[in-house]
Amino acid sequence: MSAVGRVLTVAAIALVAWQAVVLTTGVPSYILPTPVAVLETLRNQVDVLAYHAGFTIFEILGGLVVGTILGSISALIMAWFRPARRWLLPVLVASQAMPVFALAPILVLWLGYGLAPKIAMATLIIYFPVTATFYDGLRRADPGWLDLARTMNASTWATLFRIRLPSALPAFASGLKVSSAVAPIGAVVGEWVGSSVGLGFLMLHANAQLKTELMFAALITLAAIGITLYFTIDALSRRLIRWQSDDLLSPGDPI
Repeated sequence: MSAVGRVLTVAAIALVAWQAVVLTTGVPSYILPTPVAVLETLRNQVDVLAYHAGFTIFEILGGLVVGTILGSISALIMAWFRPARRWLLPVLVASQAMPVFALAPILVLWLGYGLAPKIAMATLIIYFPVTATFYDGLRRADPGWLDLARTMNASTWATLFRIRLPSALPAFASGLKVSSAVAPIGAVVGEWVGSSVGLGFLMLHANAQLKTELMFAALITLAAIGITLYFTIDALSRRLIRWQSDDLLSPGDPI
């Protein structure tokens, strides 16, 4: 079964289980609406959802690009310069030790209520998995190839571009896939703190008006964005990194 087929199958099972919970418990619709009501809201509010989703997608992609660039540069610096590693590793850990909810108001205060703080939030979340996986991949280059490069007096740059980087790309791709799954968190948290557009803002607005169906519709839209981004990066990595073997793929990757 294809990846799309598996996703649709899991979604169908989840909808059936959701409907069963609503019918057996008799929970009020303002707490847990039926899947039919949510899907009807998706159909009726598609224009509103698409409008807000456009801003959220831009924030996610912006954070993914900036976080990937910063993470790649940090990984290369740590792999190549041992003194810099001692300074950058604490920064890398600290970037994840501080809760994003605590940083969101500060970023809004510094960067305003536009797209910048949301992109910055997504960047902070993406930075760690990209840096950690890429750095680990650079360190795990085949020692035999490295010994051969030294024997042949290969330059530092030749060793980097011909041995270390190609061997690190599968790990780098895994980091990108993890980042694509968590990037929406940063964008939505930023929208919750201060925004007038985006799926996070739409969820808060719907919550204030007890429009639970619209909240769930926004959640489903956000999940669809994350799934699409994940499988897009997965497909691109499989096409571009043809030498990666199955043992280099993460446990949750499609086969």
